[in-house]
Amino acid sequence: MNYTPGRFDREGAEHMDRIAKTVFAPVYPVLAGQILDRCGISRGRCLDVGSGPGSLGIALARASDLTVTLLDSSPDMLAVAEENAREAGLSDRVSPLAGDVHEIPLPAGSVDLAVSRGSVFFWEDLSRAFSEIHRVLAPGGRAYVGGGFGTAELRDAVQVAMTKENPDWKSFRDRNLGPGNRERVAGVLADLGLRHRIISDDSGLWAMIDRGR
Repeated sequence: MNYTPGRFDREGAEHMDRIAKTVFAPVYPVLAGQILDRCGISRGRCLDVGSGPGSLGIALARASDLTVTLLDSSPDMLAVAEENAREAGLSDRVSPLAGDVHEIPLPAGSVDLAVSRGSVFFWEDLSRAFSEIHRVLAPGGRAYVGGGFGTAELRDAVQVAMTKENPDWKSFRDRNLGPGNRERVAGVLADLGLRHRIISDDSGLWAMIDRGR
């Protein structure tokens, strides 16, 4: 499941939501646990960038004390995400926010944890996007951005299901998570001078950014 943020009507948003609740459903709790463990942040404000139907943000809220803001540029996607938060009983801690990663509509230093799964591969300007994410991080805050499925077993199970729908899905996934994107992301972060480390393992391809204090 991959998408171009901001290009969804209601039908497309509902289609993505159905896949998130079926094929991808086991992925989000695993990723949420990995993010909380690797970043060491379980309370404060979390920003899910390019949130889609809110699956990762909701999983993080369930597994922590975080208050989660779901950022997406598609109004229809945000409507679906808001419905999902309400159905999960998390409307008090999970809320939608219309906006784009290249100009995040939040004050500097207002986010303790920023996450994004899948949308980074569609950002038009990586440098500007990562600069914006770094800008909104509070001192001591961290970001966890990239793509993946949590484990090799989940990756392979998703591949089987998604290839039935789209025969080119595996090549698309491998291109996103491959060495070309790994080097591109690492290069941008290095050029910006941001404290970071690149994770490339069975969990996927992730950039973890440390705001410092």
